[in-house]
Amino acid sequence: MAASERQELWGGETRKAIANFPVSGEPIPVSVARWLARIKAAAARVNAELGLLDRELADRIAAAADRVAAGEFDDQFPIDVFQTGSGTSSNMNANEVIATLAGEGVHPNDHVNMGQSSNDVFPSAVHLAALHDVVGDLLPALRQLEASLAGKATEFADVVKSGRTHLMDAVPVTLGQELSGYAAQVREGAARLESMLGRLGQIPLGGTATGTGLNTHPEFAVRVRGLLARGSGLAINPPADPFEAQAARDGLVEASGALKVVAVSLTKIANDLRLMGSGPRAGLAELFLPELQKGSSIMPGKVNPVIPEVVTQVAAQVIGNDQAIAVGGMQGHFELNVFVPLMARNLLQSIGLLASASRLLAEKCVDGIEANREQCERYAELTLSAATALNPYIGYDAAAEIVKVASASGRSLREVARERGVADDVLDRALDYRAMARPHG
Repeated sequence: MAASERQELWGGETRKAIANFPVSGEPIPVSVARWLARIKAAAARVNAELGLLDRELADRIAAAADRVAAGEFDDQFPIDVFQTGSGTSSNMNANEVIATLAGEGVHPNDHVNMGQSSNDVFPSAVHLAALHDVVGDLLPALRQLEASLAGKATEFADVVKSGRTHLMDAVPVTLGQELSGYAAQVREGAARLESMLGRLGQIPLGGTATGTGLNTHPEFAVRVRGLLARGSGLAINPPADPFEAQAARDGLVEASGALKVVAVSLTKIANDLRLMGSGPRAGLAELFLPELQKGSSIMPGKVNPVIPEVVTQVAAQVIGNDQAIAVGGMQGHFELNVFVPLMARNLLQSIGLLASASRLLAEKCVDGIEANREQCERYAELTLSAATALNPYIGYDAAAEIVKVASASGRSLREVARERGVADDVLDRALDYRAMARPHG
């Protein structure tokens, strides 16, 4: 179809919505529009099987909807995301575009929307778009990041350094131990996401306007879910209760909460990396982060931790999105939640941002990290908290006195302890920094 013919495939209801909602200039997420089309293609096929829709009309509707689902007509969904809270306008937009493509005799409501209501089909499309993006994009990105961090944990397993608690020197750890902790954070974040997929995959389709299923065949929903599941490979489930599924969007709120935890974890990881990479002369300088670009337009040679900075900005946006989604989740009044477009926009943005940020952190930062082994080991030897290992031999108070004298004089723990009568064999056992980092082998 030529571009001139594609200028306006929608009809009057879409035009009204375009005029009524000139808010952000941002349309609904394209993945929601595509999932609306997938649902309508499956609905047409099922309605034909049930003898409710003429087979020839159903075939034309399904073929048109398949084209929309494939992304051929993404430009035909112009309605602002900040619209009527049930997503009715975008559902009507999909009905009109598909009816136009299907050709003569196809009615957007009577045929394309048969057995459906905006109140059940739009949130179903949102749930499935989010499920698809988590399974197909975010979880693989998190597994990639976990693998990168775990690989570096193995590489740096023997690099001893000072631990830090309260941002102050603490007993020695290894750089590998720190990185293994980061890998576990990412792994646990992915597990949290996986644990909510079954509930995210519960869709209200079949409830029509209020959850009762008025104007739809009793087998409609289960058959449509089956078609969608077989076509996508996703676990698409019936609702726990049709009225819960219609009136509340708790599954989206839960998914957003799991995304927020991932954002919090990525913030901790990114901040630690950029602090350990700070310097090169006046910072910690325990790590060498990949040098990607000039860091200053005025300071020659300056290089900044740009990827960790991007990741923390993404995390801030995801946490903000979650706040709006939580507020949206509260707006389930009686039989319908009317903040679904907002929740869809924020949730799908968060999924995409976290997936991109996780891949960037793995590929452009973690994979290229090098350890400043000399600096790390120097810090391990300098930390006065290593005196903790003397406690079993000389007691806490005596060890504290050694720390006090060493700190004031600038001398080493070993030198002050020896001066105070601690035997060399005790010092050799207690102040073995690698052994201290692995007290249980």
